[in-house]
Amino acid sequence: MNLIHSRPISGTLVAIPYPGRGHINPMMNLCKLLASRKHDLLITFVITEEWLGFIGSYTKPDNIHFASIPNVLPSELVRGADFPGFYEAVMTKMEAPFEELLDTLELPVTAIIAETELKWAICMGNRRNFPVASLCTTSANFFSVLHSMVLTENRLFLIDTLDNGSELAEQSSGISLDIRMIFEGSTRQVIQLTLECISWVPKAKYVLFTSVYELEGHALDTLKARFNIPIYTIGPAIPYFELHGNSSETMVQNVPSYLQWLDIHPPCSVLYVSLRSFLSVSNDQMDEIAAGLQDSGVPYLWVARGGTSRLTEKGSEMGLVVPWCDQLKVLCHSSIGGFLTHCGWNSILEAIYAGIPMLTFPILFDQAPNSKQIVDDWKIGWRLKEQQKDGSLVTRASIAELVRSFMDPENNEVKNMRKSASELKEKCRKAVAEDGSSQRNLDAFIKDISQGHDGMLID
Repeated sequence: MNLIHSRPISGTLVAIPYPGRGHINPMMNLCKLLASRKHDLLITFVITEEWLGFIGSYTKPDNIHFASIPNVLPSELVRGADFPGFYEAVMTKMEAPFEELLDTLELPVTAIIAETELKWAICMGNRRNFPVASLCTTSANFFSVLHSMVLTENRLFLIDTLDNGSELAEQSSGISLDIRMIFEGSTRQVIQLTLECISWVPKAKYVLFTSVYELEGHALDTLKARFNIPIYTIGPAIPYFELHGNSSETMVQNVPSYLQWLDIHPPCSVLYVSLRSFLSVSNDQMDEIAAGLQDSGVPYLWVARGGTSRLTEKGSEMGLVVPWCDQLKVLCHSSIGGFLTHCGWNSILEAIYAGIPMLTFPILFDQAPNSKQIVDDWKIGWRLKEQQKDGSLVTRASIAELVRSFMDPENNEVKNMRKSASELKEKCRKAVAEDGSSQRNLDAFIKDISQGHDGMLID
């Protein structure tokens, strides 16, 4: 790997993610990528004390250091019980302790990378003259939809439609969406706070997307035309750089049991299942999915946090249910032929990197438009769940039938879908190869924040 060479930066890059695993992981992956591109770049990764307890022992480069702020938020273990309250606390209670922490750092702050949903970081950075990069962990496509809502003159009217069952028609990005699906379960205040965060992004110094330009070129070009600040795609912000790092004999002897289970299955024969959202599906729907998978006769590996014992009881010899796995390593396993997913953006990026088609089961927020990208735009998946406004269950019979067809290697539609997935995989991997678009953007961002600190040019 070619490294950027320059005089050491006499300060620290501060990274602060939104406090949730789906946000912390891509932020850490980005920081690891930056640290690998420039070894004298010091990074301070800020999380709550609770999250420090969760991830403080994780392996990371020597030039990344953890720092913590007090637990001013409801616990991660219960945030799903009152998400509006948690979201409001993130918006109102993190800024003060974060700013106090900055004043205690031994090295001066050269720049801040803050999650897009932490608008207060941009406000504070502008007030204190710290350059702030806003990191968006959703797709550029979805961000563009939200930004279109911000730009409309009737923003409050659009919010009011949530109470009236109306649909948000064509946005400037060309996507027709039901905003009741996007903001289902959200209070008016959550929606307003979300759009306020989006409205502040153009006031940052830079915008970073965890996406890949070759996947979302149209949406990114649209945003670049709107904004007067640099926009960099640095994705996929997934741990692809760690896939081949452990090849010792000791690691071979300690292969996880779920990987050993996958090893005994033929290529492309296993369906991987993960609906891992903290706001997940109902127990009744889970039962239908479990029964449908059993009836399909297709081998499956299901990751189910918290419901492992229940699903194991309802499973069959065809399936293996585990509480956790290394998802990217599983998706890259030769036996995996499909992915039943809730359409979280990180999971989508991992599936694309692995070249795996997806069965989509969106639950909330960005997952419905993400499903549309998968099925209609990229043509690398099928819908298991349509946008059912009546709340009806997807039945075991329909699940079994669709899974059988989806995993049938002789199905011509499946063949075309797998070909499209393979083509996107190649685009994704070229982007992260040396001189690929994402690598060039990482280097350009490092150069920008270095120049912004002391005006030096990087070789």
